[in-house]
Amino acid sequence: MQNGFVLKLVSEFTLLTLLCEAQGRMDRARSQEESRAGLLRRVKRGWVWNQFFVLEEYTGLEPLYIGKLHSDMDLGDGSIKYILSGDGAGTTFTIDDSTGDIHAIKRLDREVKAQYLLKAQAWNRQTDRPLEPESEFIVKIQDINDNEPRFQDGPYQATIPEMSTIGTEVIRLTATDADDPTYGNSARVVYSILQGQPYFSVEPKTGEVRVSLAGMDREVREIYSIIIQAKDMGGQLGGLAGTTVVNITLSDVNDNPPMFDQKLYQMSVLESAPVGSVVGRIRAKDRDIGINAEMRYSIIDGDGRDTFDISTDPTNLFGIITIKKPLNFESKASYTLKIEGANTHLDHRFLDKGPFSHVTIVHVSVEDIDEPPEFSSAAYYIEVSEEAEIGTVFKTVSARDPDASNNSIRYSIEMTTDLGKYFYIDITSGALMTVLALDREELSWHNITVLAMEMNNPSMIGSVSVAVKILDVNDNPPSLTHYFEAFVCESAKAGQLIQTVTAIDPDDPLGGQHFYYSLAPEAANNPNFTLRDNQDNTAWILTRRGGWSQQDQSVYYLPIFISDGELPVQTSTSTLTIRVCSCDVEGNVMSCNAEAYHLPASLSRGALIAILACIFVMLVMILLMLSLRSHRKKPYLHDEEDNVHENIVRYDDEGGGEEDTEAFDIAAMWNPHEAHLVGKQRQDMLPEIESLSRYVPLACVGWPGSVCVGGDSNVQGYVLSKLLEADLDPCAPPYDSLQTYAYEGEGSVAESLSSLQSGCSNTDHEYDYLNDWGPRFKKLAEMYGVLETNNPPMW
Repeated sequence: MQNGFVLKLVSEFTLLTLLCEAQGRMDRARSQEESRAGLLRRVKRGWVWNQFFVLEEYTGLEPLYIGKLHSDMDLGDGSIKYILSGDGAGTTFTIDDSTGDIHAIKRLDREVKAQYLLKAQAWNRQTDRPLEPESEFIVKIQDINDNEPRFQDGPYQATIPEMSTIGTEVIRLTATDADDPTYGNSARVVYSILQGQPYFSVEPKTGEVRVSLAGMDREVREIYSIIIQAKDMGGQLGGLAGTTVVNITLSDVNDNPPMFDQKLYQMSVLESAPVGSVVGRIRAKDRDIGINAEMRYSIIDGDGRDTFDISTDPTNLFGIITIKKPLNFESKASYTLKIEGANTHLDHRFLDKGPFSHVTIVHVSVEDIDEPPEFSSAAYYIEVSEEAEIGTVFKTVSARDPDASNNSIRYSIEMTTDLGKYFYIDITSGALMTVLALDREELSWHNITVLAMEMNNPSMIGSVSVAVKILDVNDNPPSLTHYFEAFVCESAKAGQLIQTVTAIDPDDPLGGQHFYYSLAPEAANNPNFTLRDNQDNTAWILTRRGGWSQQDQSVYYLPIFISDGELPVQTSTSTLTIRVCSCDVEGNVMSCNAEAYHLPASLSRGALIAILACIFVMLVMILLMLSLRSHRKKPYLHDEEDNVHENIVRYDDEGGGEEDTEAFDIAAMWNPHEAHLVGKQRQDMLPEIESLSRYVPLACVGWPGSVCVGGDSNVQGYVLSKLLEADLDPCAPPYDSLQTYAYEGEGSVAESLSSLQSGCSNTDHEYDYLNDWGPRFKKLAEMYGVLETNNPPMW
């Protein structure tokens, strides 16, 4: 049926084209007749055509014929060439340049482009010039139903309150069809619901989704998914359709009352818990959510409503029970609370489902603990006179055990609060007394801490602060504020003020200080100065004469008597030093010493400072040079004589005529087999006379009492090897010890110390002759000589 419809349209377009061509021929004929009649009229275009129409989505194998262009100047001899330009010329549309036939060579889609604007022109092939002006024409694409309706924003989300009434609008949907709405029913859409009945329905024309079932409960089902269809061609058979999904969520309303899980809650709390501590929490559950489940809790009855409080937590769901007043197990061990939980946001449409509140009972038990002793007062303030005698009891503090056991209490003073150990407290009575003399001027306040400890549980300790104020007693004499040193000018006259004196007193009387001044009795008739008490805690020192001179007397000492005005009266005498000075005309002191040194007028103070600075710099430079010389390093000595590394000792002068000073290298002692590699040859012997130790095996030495020296290469083995070598070689120089001797020294009292031929005899050497060699061999004689029988043994 659809193919027949297309053929019908094509025939209609063909007929329209033929009509256009006939109309063109009639117009051209009329124009020729008028031209032959000689009428002066405007020359019309020699070729005429109207707009062309073509169906979209042509699927044929041959190019689609659209129309024909023809000029009245075309005589059919092929001299006319038709040219096509504009939208899609050459790519979408082609023209036969000889016949003027136009074809579409591509598949056309109206939804992509609805019309094309083309230009045509007839050219003379011989002259290659246009015969007529260029003309425009339009090719319109005729629509067919090739696009289904589409929901551009799907899937959709919608929310409605639960318990909504029938007809409540949920959402409005719109499907769009890309086909031409002005041609046929291709774009006329009708809506229907494929899934979601009986809960929802949709308006066929508007796409409004509405509630179709009343009483939908969120607590039963919260989310619904429905499918909406949009079909074009007015919903008729053969139309194209599109679908979308709408997810509908039911929002909560307050249609459920709260309810406690239990009718009675049991809680406990320690009696030591501070005020504000949390005892526990409860919740009245609500099937609703959000603000519809928010609760407000209150204590409506019970004997604990004044002791406890309840508040709502930040989530507005739980009730938090807290302590409002201090607890005491001994006073009351349990409390009962009647608590109500109610919704804070009510929906008046559902009040008939209420009441939206519930009540429960909470029983709170107070648990007993061992509490520290409590003092009768939170703090103590005590005043004690500083003249209180040692041992005076000035306060008695008392504490008790708040527990039912009422244990005995022992008192003490915290050591860190009474470092000076001024006070003592009786351990059983709590009586505070002084143990040192108090001095307000030294320490006016004492802040001590008294401790109370249970006898049966020493870990239970209570404390209280005791502030002790020391009251003042007039026990300090007044004295001058400073050590005054006044001066009087040589030009001063009688009655001239030379100094104002003041006094201080460490005491602090309640009525304030009041001092009295006078000259000491021994200076009452002083001919030089007098004192005037100003009655304001100050006094003036005045001159009684003139004619002062440094040569006569340069210093005067004036004793001043001071007393305070509080009982018992305290007095003191202070001495004021007064110097006679030279003054200028304005009374400024110039010199107070008769032998004062005056700088020469030619030498200023600045010059003197410069000279002293130069002297100081020179002294610093001299000290620096001396320091550098003293710290100059001693140059490294390359002389082998200063290198004592691995030498036993070096003798610069052998005693007793021994002149050989060459020492052994210690390396040879540790490794006798390689001594010839590291040791030096003696400079005072022939090269062929060398140590034979390298040829002597370090085996057991064959003499009586000898020890077996193996391959340990130790010092002992080396010494024994050297001794054996010297004993067995009578031609070699003697080697008596670690020291090598080239020859015996002349004039030695000990004569030869050689061990030659010592291996020929098995008898021990006798060293009694060492006692005859004098004090220089005394130690050696003691070690190897035979002691006299009358001397006690050394070991």
